[in-house]
Amino acid sequence: MGKFSGVLLATDYDDTLYDSKGTISPENRAAIDRFLAEGGLFSISTGRSYINFVIQMEREKLPVNAPVILSNGASIYDFAKEESLWLKFLPKRAPVHIAKLCAAFPELGFEAYHQDEVYAFRPNVITYRHLTRCRLRGRRRDIEDMPTPWLKVILQHPDTAVLQQAQEYLLSRWSDIYEATFSNRNLLEVTAKGANKGFSVLWLAQHLGVEQKDLYCIGNGLNDIPMLSVSAQSFAPANSYPEVREVADLVLPSCDESCVARMIEVLEERYKDR
Repeated sequence: MGKFSGVLLATDYDDTLYDSKGTISPENRAAIDRFLAEGGLFSISTGRSYINFVIQMEREKLPVNAPVILSNGASIYDFAKEESLWLKFLPKRAPVHIAKLCAAFPELGFEAYHQDEVYAFRPNVITYRHLTRCRLRGRRRDIEDMPTPWLKVILQHPDTAVLQQAQEYLLSRWSDIYEATFSNRNLLEVTAKGANKGFSVLWLAQHLGVEQKDLYCIGNGLNDIPMLSVSAQSFAPANSYPEVREVADLVLPSCDESCVARMIEVLEERYKDR
């Protein structure tokens, strides 16, 4: 038992825990070790899928002691037990809907995630950049030749305005069955309705027996806003999008200045009398 017993910290990965140079600072690691030593539960909530995040788990020796939220909330995976706790697939008609979307926007490309494979349709410069960063190989396929079910789809285009129009098209027709959230200005992630970081972090807290008053989240992206909105106190690094900084309770130094360590320092003060 320690002062952080029953406390859950969920952090976004890229540009939050993982800095702009693709490293986790020694200061962040030391702070996480202190948090864990005091009984805290540490999780990561990321847009990355299992097939590329497992690479990070092995490569970085990530110090998680709680299940991890993946694919923007469409998946929750317990790496300690090597089992999936939650999978929320896109509906069966998703290929039909995405095909209509791509017909309406001929310049749009996307990645579809199925089991341990990524399939790419009309890949563009953003597609290749994303696959390279995530150390993935996308198999080029026509939509009708892609196996299903899909866990998520990432729509991609260099022009944010095109993706905003695609988002409006999708949600104006099928908002009852899809979430469509930007993970950055060039990536629009489509998941099943209810599959977002906010819903999933609440599910995880309940699964672990953590009360919402002891749930704390930090993230920099637009897709992090749902989990920041359910956090007892929400945090954002200075490198966050303006919309994220606006909703966060506390803006911390950037991901290049060990923002997760700064967050844990705030929690150490908050729980000092426990």
